[in-house]
Amino acid sequence: MLLAIQERCRWIPPAAVERLAASLGLTPVFIRGVASFYSFLSLEPKGKVIIRLCDDIIDRHAGLDAVLAAVTDELGISAGETTADGAVSLEVTPCIGLCDQAPAAMVNDIVLTSLTPETARHAARHLKAGKPLHDLVSPHFAGLTPQQRVHAQVASNIRAPGAVLLGEVPREAGLRRAATMEPRAIIAAIIASGLRGCGGAGFATGRKWEMAAREEASRRVVICNADEGEPGTFKDRVLLTERPHLLFEGMTIAARAIGAAEGILYLRGEYVYLRDHLEAVLAERRAAGLLGHAILGCGGFDFDIRLQLGAGAYVCGEEGALISSCEGLRGEPKTRPPFPVQRGYLGFPTVVNNVETLCHAARILDLGPDWYFAMGTAGSHGTKLFSVSGDCRAPGVYELPYGITVGELLALAGAEDAAAVQVGGPSGVMIGRDSFHRRLGFDDLATGGAIIVFNGSRNILEIVDYYLAFFVHESCGYCTPCRVGNVFLRQAIAKFRHGHASAEDVEELRTLSATIIETSRCGLGTTSPNPVLSTLSHFPLVYAAVTRPAQDGQQASFDIQSAIETARGIARRRSFVYDRDFSQ
Repeated sequence: MLLAIQERCRWIPPAAVERLAASLGLTPVFIRGVASFYSFLSLEPKGKVIIRLCDDIIDRHAGLDAVLAAVTDELGISAGETTADGAVSLEVTPCIGLCDQAPAAMVNDIVLTSLTPETARHAARHLKAGKPLHDLVSPHFAGLTPQQRVHAQVASNIRAPGAVLLGEVPREAGLRRAATMEPRAIIAAIIASGLRGCGGAGFATGRKWEMAAREEASRRVVICNADEGEPGTFKDRVLLTERPHLLFEGMTIAARAIGAAEGILYLRGEYVYLRDHLEAVLAERRAAGLLGHAILGCGGFDFDIRLQLGAGAYVCGEEGALISSCEGLRGEPKTRPPFPVQRGYLGFPTVVNNVETLCHAARILDLGPDWYFAMGTAGSHGTKLFSVSGDCRAPGVYELPYGITVGELLALAGAEDAAAVQVGGPSGVMIGRDSFHRRLGFDDLATGGAIIVFNGSRNILEIVDYYLAFFVHESCGYCTPCRVGNVFLRQAIAKFRHGHASAEDVEELRTLSATIIETSRCGLGTTSPNPVLSTLSHFPLVYAAVTRPAQDGQQASFDIQSAIETARGIARRRSFVYDRDFSQ
């Protein structure tokens, strides 16, 4: 409801809050609390058009500063401001899932990719003149099908189609086989395949389905987590574009396995441009008898899917927070136990799997668990989609068997000069050249899919600082270790960046990181120190190079010259005490 109000009014007016609260029997404070949680909902007026420039580290390295400068110059406003006529608002936002074609931007419900200062200026001029928004994509936009509109905006950049998901995929082969099987046999097949969750945690998919099916309940739910908010990850975006039928087939198979009649596709707000395309596919499947009542003519096999749009909150990628969001609440993680498979959406047993996992499940039912189990390694079966971006010639999605080395993937992507690789996004691990022999998979380097490449010109501490700023911004604020600890961690990194750190500060980084990990409530807090810990481990010389003992045995905790610079400007004179070359 808030999304609908935001779309119509461009903000959530007080009168709308009051009316919504009265109609739902809720308090205005509750409504404002939900609205204030999500980045794409606003309690302040916004322009009719909102430009959200992606501020990911990859976009920065790809020329974001010049793009932002061109837009601000053309519109006459800075980020966070709205033009005087209320036409256009300009904002920066974290990763929008387009790292393979950065710099990128969301403009209401469309996206612009591979921006340059020239194309960005043209777009700003176009919007300032009040011309149709969709003309930025194509003058024939209205006549395109939903799928054509998606392809007109975003390239899929499939670099290596593999044997499971991105090669030749027959329609509904897995679902037709599942319709002839008992639910327990479907679960047994998924268990035998060795399929593990592809979002990063790697929990055994079949075991998750089995636990949900065993719960005594009158209602069960299947949720697809399409909220891939981890910076550097965009492989689910490609599956939603190229394999939507396979995804919905996988959801339907999961529903038959656990006895669910309802499904939810939770689509991240940054992927709003995919909404019409996915709704069209759902409508097509209903018309073909692949969703709804008695699917494929099987009595009692009833299942349908609704699309739930997110509103800009990284933490909603965590399954408890995602369920909270689906329930119309702030996207805050739920206390465990109980686990979602026991009491999830609205208190009913709920299976939450991501897009890639559900697509794999459909293919396993098609060709059998032995076929899938034979690919990959002893602890990581099947193939994996890798989202490769950054300093490489061929960014995009690579479907490869588990067990490929980092170096082999870098060679495929044209990243021979890579000096550092962020495996698994900010919550993963950053490795250097001495670790490029390591293998990608649960046996060694686990990853949800993000592979971010940095060459030798990049500043490691700048990257760490950016990722910590991201976690500070995206923390739901529920628990103190995450809400406050990450701020302290970023302040500590600033000491290193400014040359004020001592060797003792290295140990302080480790201690603070351990505290955050041990005492945070959800996965965000337990992984947010990883940029610090992994770079301390793999790039110790970076920290050693900027630490120095003071000659008097004491270490300055801040730069006094920078601290008094503002005072100098106000007083219009220099400091007798701190300016050593001061002369009367």
